[in-house]
Amino acid sequence: MNIVRLQRNGTLIDRKAELTTDPLGYLGFRIELDTDVTLRSFFRMIDRYPVLGKLNAYSALFMAQFRNAPAAGNPPAGEGGLEFSKTVEMIGAPGDPRLEIYHTLQRTEADGRTTFALKSMPFEMLLDLPLRLGKLKHVVFGDQVDVFEFDTVFSLFEFIDGVSWELSFQGTPRECQLRG
Repeated sequence: MNIVRLQRNGTLIDRKAELTTDPLGYLGFRIELDTDVTLRSFFRMIDRYPVLGKLNAYSALFMAQFRNAPAAGNPPAGEGGLEFSKTVEMIGAPGDPRLEIYHTLQRTEADGRTTFALKSMPFEMLLDLPLRLGKLKHVVFGDQVDVFEFDTVFSLFEFIDGVSWELSFQGTPRECQLRG
């Protein structure tokens, strides 16, 4: 499988060289992340390759928030990081069974195991958290206790669309927050 690598500065690397051509031809490539990639790196990638921002309707909103956010800082101490993962869930027994495949972006504790929703943290605080690719979780008929986990790969398209989709549920826009 062809591989494209995301660097901290938002550059995509193909075979050890910076991607300078149209990135749309790389959407089916496997994405790998450098060890120091953060969510800010994701937005730098969209900024560097604007056509990738057109893949998701929420990108323009997030890019505006990204551009208005404070410059890169240090992640909050003890916050862990962010994990992008994939879930395959069998649903519907004993009725009409179906299979759902979806992506999640969750915060993880420093131990890397405990996950929780992003919406409890302001957008600006998420930007400098380390971002990593997680495993595929297989859930059988709603059994959240015995979830099977497997190594998996993510395409560049899955990564861009999945992160954008998950961020669309993040937080309450400042315009909608109640102030005292």
